[in-house]
Amino acid sequence: MSQPIDDPGAGRDSVAIICGGGSFPGAVAEAVARHGRRPVMLAFKGWADPDIVARFAHHWIAIGQLGRVLRLARAERCRDVVFIGTLLRPPLAQIRLDWQTIRSMPRIVRSFRGGDNRLLTGMASLAEDAGLRVVGVHELAPEIMVPEGVLGRHQPSERDRADIARALALIAALGPFDVGQAAVVAENNVLAVEAAEGTDNLLLRIAELRRQRRVTTPAGVGVLVKAPKPEQDRRFDLPSIGPRTIENAARAGLVGIAVTAGSTIVADVAQAIAAADRERIFFVGVGEASAR
Repeated sequence: MSQPIDDPGAGRDSVAIICGGGSFPGAVAEAVARHGRRPVMLAFKGWADPDIVARFAHHWIAIGQLGRVLRLARAERCRDVVFIGTLLRPPLAQIRLDWQTIRSMPRIVRSFRGGDNRLLTGMASLAEDAGLRVVGVHELAPEIMVPEGVLGRHQPSERDRADIARALALIAALGPFDVGQAAVVAENNVLAVEAAEGTDNLLLRIAELRRQRRVTTPAGVGVLVKAPKPEQDRRFDLPSIGPRTIENAARAGLVGIAVTAGSTIVADVAQAIAAADRERIFFVGVGEASAR
């Protein structure tokens, strides 16, 4: 069910949060509220967490309901819109089309014929043509972005910093192919690059390769690095990190994690630092200049 539009906060400056799965939509909504604005969750059925969504003004939507999204955003007096949360690209045949979506199908089909960045930018263009302003998480909630520097008790060694630099160069080189936002490097050797499986499954793959002795570097060597693609539209799909990823990195036998500061989302940085300290691995935010 949707929360009524005439709720007590409806006169405040509202932000539409178009959200999929995971905890990050809740973190963004809380940050929006702390900044004195009113979050309105437009939550994808089957993806968004009902317990998170229920804490805020909300409406449930289905993939393909562009017209409904636009109507709800206007009715809730939302000028700004942000996209956040897990949502896999659906086959066109599984999209529930409303009339507004049908009218926009030529543009949507063109957007599907490319990587995720092209698809998301195309969807943003449709929203902006309807008078909305699509913004990034870093603009609305800068406090949930990873800060620069070593976070926690453990420091990367010179070898680790060399591996970080190599992984960043690799992610940058693969950027035009829209492949992924993460890589694992150990002693200057590329062990894995993130593709459709996502970061946690990438780390499970590394752990399995160690069990199979396909990875010969010892445990406690190798880093996971996450960074946005060089030409990525920063309003969408920024890399993210959380305690589960940190735990999986430790299980994969890695010595640490590096992410680009200011462009990587962390729902609770203190919780992430505590997880890194508990797993005895380093957690570092590197400057954007290091990623170029």
